[in-house]
Amino acid sequence: MELLLDTINLTAIEHYQKVINLAGVTSNPTIVKKEGKVDFFKHMKQIRSIIGDSATLHAQVVGQTEAAMLDDAHTIIDKIDSNVFIKVPTNEIGLAVMKALKKEGINVTATAIYTEFQGYLALAAGADYLAPYYNRMLNMNINANQVIQALAAEIKRTNAHSKILAASFHNIAQVNEAIENGSQAVTMGPDILASGLGMPAISQAVTDFSADWASIYGEGQTVSSIGK
Repeated sequence: MELLLDTINLTAIEHYQKVINLAGVTSNPTIVKKEGKVDFFKHMKQIRSIIGDSATLHAQVVGQTEAAMLDDAHTIIDKIDSNVFIKVPTNEIGLAVMKALKKEGINVTATAIYTEFQGYLALAAGADYLAPYYNRMLNMNINANQVIQALAAEIKRTNAHSKILAASFHNIAQVNEAIENGSQAVTMGPDILASGLGMPAISQAVTDFSADWASIYGEGQTVSSIGK
């Protein structure tokens, strides 16, 4: 299971790099907009320096034509590094771009997936990651779990190297469902991750354990302090 952060906020990335086994960072123009008009390439290099070379870094093309998308992809690779996963929308033009990029040996993340058919085509194009938009599918009355199950089955049937990178989550329950239905990777905003670890019951359990320990060994005493 790969856990990724869907943000370019450096503080959040640095924090969760220490907390979880962070597999990578995803971005898109909407995510970038949240941080303001940053020096994009410098900022992405800073992210790479935080997460390291073994983690995946995903950046999106914004061109509207095949030539423009390919130009975007090559610029991203040139200005950041050759290990970046280029996010390409799974439409007619995007599929042609995916094929071209894979012929060059460039990492590709097929994004904006809403249907099994899109996913199958992205698989055939050689995409390394397939990014179904979970909550957006639900908002369109599309069964997100069914789509993920179908893509997972096709990956297994064809022994493809591609992985499902589920995205666009509204809450932790959706993240859990995506994993349970076959997603090998998930990307979520820092707020979603924080909500999953911020349950009152968790904090209460920690408080209760501390109080019970203090009642035996005294206030302020820890396991290490009584071992000295």
